[in-house]
Amino acid sequence: MNVQCRLCSAPLTETFVDLGMSPLCESYVPEERLDMVESFYPLHVRICGQCLLVQLPAYVAGEDIFSDYLYFSSYSTSWVEHARRYAAQMTRQLGIGPNSLVTEVASNDGYLLQHFVADGVPVLGVEPAANIAEVARERGVRTEVAFLGAATGADIADRYGRADLVAGNNVFAHVPDIVDFSAGLAALVKPSGLVTLEFPHLLRLIESRQFDTIYHEHYQYLSLLTASRALATAGLAVVDVDELSTHGGSLRVHAMHGDAAGEQSVRVKEVLDAEAAAGLHTLDGHRGFDDAVFQIKRDLVDFLLSARAEGKRVVGYGAPGKGNTLLNHCGIRADTLAYTVDRSPHKQGWYLPGTHIPIHAPERIAEDRPDYVLVLPWNLRTEISAQLSYIRDWGGRLVFPIPEIAVV
Repeated sequence: MNVQCRLCSAPLTETFVDLGMSPLCESYVPEERLDMVESFYPLHVRICGQCLLVQLPAYVAGEDIFSDYLYFSSYSTSWVEHARRYAAQMTRQLGIGPNSLVTEVASNDGYLLQHFVADGVPVLGVEPAANIAEVARERGVRTEVAFLGAATGADIADRYGRADLVAGNNVFAHVPDIVDFSAGLAALVKPSGLVTLEFPHLLRLIESRQFDTIYHEHYQYLSLLTASRALATAGLAVVDVDELSTHGGSLRVHAMHGDAAGEQSVRVKEVLDAEAAAGLHTLDGHRGFDDAVFQIKRDLVDFLLSARAEGKRVVGYGAPGKGNTLLNHCGIRADTLAYTVDRSPHKQGWYLPGTHIPIHAPERIAEDRPDYVLVLPWNLRTEISAQLSYIRDWGGRLVFPIPEIAVV
């Protein structure tokens, strides 16, 4: 496949990691389709030798993934609380009030903007999935159904006005045309306004061997260096950055139009220095990730096979996209992981893509009293450990697969 870098157009000839073939991680399977053909696509991640953007070629168009989606942010209690804290922080920092406008891109079910609405702040969500946008509207969150780009950003700004604050949480990695998306952000925000973007940090992905965060919905895997380069194509300059614990280690970059940006905070230099020290500002510094992936795969498969041989029952908790990358790459099926559970009723009664492991309601665990529960959304370790504390009653134990297998 002859592919070019989506940021600088250089030929992509270098591999970061190749995870083989996998289905779309959110393409859950209804029972009536279990015996039908299922589409698998390559998970072959490249790195650009020129600009260093780590990226997955657009094997699947964004419209085919995000127009009808089954991920609802509000089913994570800790994520909603994270959004509430962000809203309070931005309100204080920017003096946001009834005369302001806050716009969120990929606003999902209103999990974030609802906090501004509660304070009487005008908001606008821009959400590509019509089914999710409808849920947000029911919450009182004004929402446009659209994919953001330069043209849609200009159109939305013309109709609703430009925003004092434009937020984008876990969307910057999800756009196949990062240059056009950056132009859309620039069109949405006021000349003196602020853009904040949260995304998993490539440095933490490599350090903690988080290969399960690689899936077709994630078109790129960003460092601060490459995120800054992408935003710069639209005249946006990074002025500050926060390091977050969410999603296994994320960055929140703060960006403004270049002529309003002023000096960068010292934190920007600190993060860039940490990336450089880890080798992420060179091509060679990105090599060797495939060995780390194999170690996790071997350890997890060994654990499940040993549990099966000992007559122990293992089930899963959660049905996140990352879990589907993990299970498919490791070749795990219902013979070693009987089922998984999920709090979202939109997933219950369906089956995981590729593996066809059934998804039940969380109450199933208390009914079955399994020996082990494999936690697929390991990034929510504290929240889920509290939710599942009752399995101690029968001696059940939790299993976390990443950064290394841990039975607790």
